[in-house]
Amino acid sequence: MSLQESLKWRYAVKKFSDKKVSQDDLQSILTSINLSASSAGLQPYRVINVENPEVRQKLSEGGFNPQIAEASHLLVFAAIDQLSVSHVDDYMQLMADTRGVSVESLEKFKHILTANISGKTDEENFIWASKQAYIGLGTALAAAAELRIDTTPMEGFRPSQFDDILGLKDKGLRSVVLLALGYRDENNDPYAHAVKVRLPLESFAISM
Repeated sequence: MSLQESLKWRYAVKKFSDKKVSQDDLQSILTSINLSASSAGLQPYRVINVENPEVRQKLSEGGFNPQIAEASHLLVFAAIDQLSVSHVDDYMQLMADTRGVSVESLEKFKHILTANISGKTDEENFIWASKQAYIGLGTALAAAAELRIDTTPMEGFRPSQFDDILGLKDKGLRSVVLLALGYRDENNDPYAHAVKVRLPLESFAISM
């Protein structure tokens, strides 16, 4: 099916079945996220795949999203808390190794990235990194839909709770947004057969 047909098919699942996503399909989605667009290619976020049901049950406590515990898998998009020159250095080394060039040849590019990060506060950099994570989320939604894997993106959670349970602070990360993966329970999800509601394209896309 085409990408448009896949996007028409997907919706934010409210009730998941107990069918599990295969490891091959999970890796395909994670690979797609890794290949997602990212400003300067820096990828200032990470994706945590939470499969352990006991951990996911803890994460869901006190919240209003049962999908956290009920879905096959839960992906946590977490932005780097404090971007620094060391992150740029690591990226330059990775680029040099991947493309077979010297680190010195990337000095101009490194200077631009370093100046951009150093010129902002930690919170400003975190906000920027969070926006990059959302680009990855969008890619994940499309990649999953093409595999006919259902998803539920979620912002309504307690980031501090997730950060504590998953030990994200020790990893220099802060949780930003969630994505539940699995398969819709067509008999118990009231929206499983609902027609997608979107603005007419002529109202949504404005030509100037």
